[in-house]
Amino acid sequence: MVRTAILVSGGGANLQAILDAALFGELGSCELCEVISSVPDAYALQRAQFANIPTTVVDYSIFPNRSSFTEAIIKKLQDLDIDLVVLAGLNHWLEIQFFRAYKERIIFTHPSLLPAFYGPLYPGIRAAKEAIEAGVRITGASALLVTDLPENAKIILQTPVEVKQDDTVDSLQRRIMEKGEWDVLIKAINLYCSGKLVLSGDRLLIEE
Repeated sequence: MVRTAILVSGGGANLQAILDAALFGELGSCELCEVISSVPDAYALQRAQFANIPTTVVDYSIFPNRSSFTEAIIKKLQDLDIDLVVLAGLNHWLEIQFFRAYKERIIFTHPSLLPAFYGPLYPGIRAAKEAIEAGVRITGASALLVTDLPENAKIILQTPVEVKQDDTVDSLQRRIMEKGEWDVLIKAINLYCSGKLVLSGDRLLIEE
């Protein structure tokens, strides 16, 4: 089994998709060991507790800087002997030592079809806003594996999502999440935990 921790900060919509998938046996050899929140009152913690998944709070607000917060996260993950980390709505950026410590063991999603609308200028809902303003007809979601730094993450899977003429930023963002991000996130976790993701040079391959 692949010991997995989910890092969250807010409502936990993506976490709920993971919990539902686990309930229906869609995560392969994934063992959900812990949900770690950077915010003490995040509703995601209640979602985890309802599913009988252990929870921990590493409260970002009590740390003097981002580096010390990052070290606390790493220490908790090491104490739990975690194999895979899923970033599912963590709102506090982690320092480079986290990505080095868990190189090739971090999965996250982004609400666009990379390389479109990606990078430090496009966090969260901004990608949906830019998609509407750019007039694209199709956007989507990407699941990624961090092999070095997040900006160099390798694409695992992508799912297209239609941009409708009457979309608002909120409606598009929600459709991307529900029709795109949840789909690629669950499948990416399954692929990782099934040992089907293989790095070949600069490419990430999926074994049949």
